Amino acid sequence: MQVLVLGSGVIGVTTAWYLSQAGHEVTVVDRQAGPALETSFANAAQISPGYSAPWAAPSIPVKAMKWLLMRHAPLIVRPRLDMAMVRWTLAMLRNCTHDRYALNKSRMVRLAEYSRDQLDLLRRDTDIAYDGRQQGTLQLFRTEKQLADVHKDVDVLKAAGVPCEVLDRAGCIAAEPGLAASDVDFVGGLRLPHDETGDCFLFTNALAKLAAERGVVFHHETEIHAITTTDGRATGALTSKGALTADLVVLALGSYSPMMAKPLGLDLPVYPVKGYSITARILDADRAPVSTVMDESYKVAITRLGDRIRVGGMAELSGYNNTLPALRRETLAHSVGSLFPGGGDLAGASYWSGLRPMTPDGTPVIGATKIPGLYLNTGHGTLGWTMSCGSARVLADMIDGRSPEIDAHDLSLNRYGAWAGAFAPGFK
Repeated sequence: MQVLVLGSGVIGVTTAWYLSQAGHEVTVVDRQAGPALETSFANAAQISPGYSAPWAAPSIPVKAMKWLLMRHAPLIVRPRLDMAMVRWTLAMLRNCTHDRYALNKSRMVRLAEYSRDQLDLLRRDTDIAYDGRQQGTLQLFRTEKQLADVHKDVDVLKAAGVPCEVLDRAGCIAAEPGLAASDVDFVGGLRLPHDETGDCFLFTNALAKLAAERGVVFHHETEIHAITTTDGRATGALTSKGALTADLVVLALGSYSPMMAKPLGLDLPVYPVKGYSITARILDADRAPVSTVMDESYKVAITRLGDRIRVGGMAELSGYNNTLPALRRETLAHSVGSLFPGGGDLAGASYWSGLRPMTPDGTPVIGATKIPGLYLNTGHGTLGWTMSCGSARVLADMIDGRSPEIDAHDLSLNRYGAWAGAFAPGFK
């Protein structure tokens, strides 16, 4: 079949790869000049199945009130006259219960673990290089309360068969020797030895090159105006360079997916949650991270990428904007500077922001829609890099009429019930 993939971020490119491997003729369209130039460009660089968790947690409503008063807050809300933001926020808050957190995390871990396995197979088959490391991640706790609360995540991880270990301060330093130079009184951490790191931009571009060599066609610098239909079936897209036709269309436009779906009567529960990152040259390797350290207090990930340190995180609800406030940069620099002082050239670091496509329950939406011929692969939030290969493989299996290798029944849009017009949609 001829398949048209809308979007060339890490989700769109991995989707194109697996569909091409399954024997389909694949075309990818994107407005940017090349792959991975928006949300996939400078993300936190984690491939962290074990850390996959929804932002909608039981403690979030109370924490959010405290965060509003913090200078270096992990969550920033800029209220707008935006009904989509209101609906999304109310739906997210409805998921802040213990039962829904456990359910949503189990869904996310299931997909993320599968995705890590698929990435491993892809790496073996192609020798793809992307500054990757397979040395685990460490979730670092600055307070005893954070350490005491980790049991909830450990229970879910153990139920899913994910290896993990709770460490004291000395154990954290043994895992990440650079922390020895820190004067922060961190108390312990959760280590996930099977998690990985890597440069998503390098990976996506390398995979796009491999895909092109195998016949995938890429149309960059091409604006997508609309998904076209014939007799109610998705049959292509109208673009700035003319009409493109296909047997199937895959919508993988991240935060912009709802805009493309709405004219077709699809109301997607996806909203942009802005994240920030800085990338600094390593000055002292002994004071730099070995892999990824997740600073739980600030929700900031500090990752080693070859001779660079990537520091990414925070969540900002402010609509579709990519401004770069100085205070957000200060938060990232404060986190890495306090834990790995002297490790990187923070003064010379590059600064970036991206819009993560997030669902209220944290799990992406993958699969068919009520529009025949139209499939979704979007809504991955902060975990697009982590879930990319697994999401793409699941979708490719669905399109081929095969049962995915993992349970995928609760990944589709159907779990949201009557989202359209509802302030607090039901979740299944």
